Amino acid sequence: MTESSAAPRVLVRTEGALGRLTLNRPEAINALDPDMIRLLTLALEDWRHDTDVQIVVIDGAGERGMCAGGDVRGLHAQIVGGRTEETAEFFRAEYALNAMIAEYPKPIVSIADGITMGGGVGLSGHAAIRIVTERSKLAMPETRIGFTPDVGGTWLLGRTPGRFGEYFGLTGSTMSGADAVLLGFADHFVPSDRLDALREALAYRADPTGPAEIVLLFDETPEPSALPASREWIDRAFSADTIAEVVSRLRAEEGADAATTADLIESLAPTGLAVTLDAVREARRLPNLRAALEGEYRRVMWFVTRHPDLVEGIRAQLIDKDRNPQWNPATIAELPSDAGAEARDFVPERSLF
Repeated sequence: MTESSAAPRVLVRTEGALGRLTLNRPEAINALDPDMIRLLTLALEDWRHDTDVQIVVIDGAGERGMCAGGDVRGLHAQIVGGRTEETAEFFRAEYALNAMIAEYPKPIVSIADGITMGGGVGLSGHAAIRIVTERSKLAMPETRIGFTPDVGGTWLLGRTPGRFGEYFGLTGSTMSGADAVLLGFADHFVPSDRLDALREALAYRADPTGPAEIVLLFDETPEPSALPASREWIDRAFSADTIAEVVSRLRAEEGADAATTADLIESLAPTGLAVTLDAVREARRLPNLRAALEGEYRRVMWFVTRHPDLVEGIRAQLIDKDRNPQWNPATIAELPSDAGAEARDFVPERSLF
């Protein structure tokens, strides 16, 4: 199926008291581009004072997922083409939308069914009522391309139990729906075959029942997450001060999972790992989402304008697909002692908010 230029990339409509926003690029797992960010923002602004719209639902078209993230191929083209102001504008608009979702005066219900990663977590994870299903696969996989979690991902990661934030931020590992509820990335587990009925109930409910009470009628208890069984070794290893020490502690663990995790971390971009570790820990200390977004924006623009690993990671994984990125520095051992400081303290040409 080819993408039609005439098809709106966000379906905007109302059903009863419900405002529905559906990402409509199913052939790209609804990956976000600047026009989609604009359409979502405009719709939310229009509905902010519309008394006919009492609840907003954000979901994705197709069976594969809500949103696979941002359009990183487009990001690569902008950076190598010297159009970094376009890149900065995209991130400013996206982060403003993330903050708007978190602060919206009406309940926003997000349905993270299927693949929901990167920018998709930015849309789903800050909503008032966050739903996952048995098909949900959530992740902040930015370190896989030599980058760092953004869209408020560090805010969510910093509030997970124990050191799961460091673990999922550094490894980019995928959460199931049950994992997402346990870690605070979601609130309710609803089987995918009940989503249409849930949306109808939200649209045509009888007042004064609120959306949270309606969702509870469809909520089910998922199969237990397997994460608690791994918490002890994750907490021991990922509480270390540096990436090198994280790997050292993983190597000292007896289980195969820890060794596999160490192998994975050693295959990723050392700089992206160091920046991510610093970012998650900074976000854990910050007072609100906006402050975390500002910290992420500094780091993102540092990668865009000052460091080669982001472009190299996208090239190796998605452009040339040789899976042989040349990181700078090449190894964790070569990282400076405070490897995250330069990105943390970077001052972009324009502020975020």
